[in-house]
Amino acid sequence: MRTLALLAALAAGLPVPAGADILVATRSVRGQTILGPGDVAVIEGDVVGTLIAPEEAIGQEARVNLYAGRPIRVTDVGPPAIIERNQIVTLRFRSGGLVIAADARALDRAGVGDALRVMNLASRNTVTGFVAPDGSVVVGASMKP
Repeated sequence: MRTLALLAALAAGLPVPAGADILVATRSVRGQTILGPGDVAVIEGDVVGTLIAPEEAIGQEARVNLYAGRPIRVTDVGPPAIIERNQIVTLRFRSGGLVIAADARALDRAGVGDALRVMNLASRNTVTGFVAPDGSVVVGASMKP
């Protein structure tokens, strides 16, 4: 069908849309797997919201199951998780020069820069913060680590 549309556009003298590249999985990849060079390939296609270069996926973690030949969407991969569900983490509140630290339990998996819900072990309150490179979770006025 795409070939017919391309031929019709050429015959009518209309501008032909440039072919775009998309990134697909070369094999079925389970979620929580770090992607390597053999896991992805570039094919011709035009799908909005997909990755287009292998460098965007290699070294990232599959957030969902990826299936062979299917496009890899931007939301399907992310930084590798450094915090696991139920892991005890340091919860830090920063405001100016004030820093308060407490122990908390992670309520999900997350990588650096991801938003993560945690439960303060002392107060049992649930808060959302961002994962810092050192594995702590930062909340407060300057939430981004």
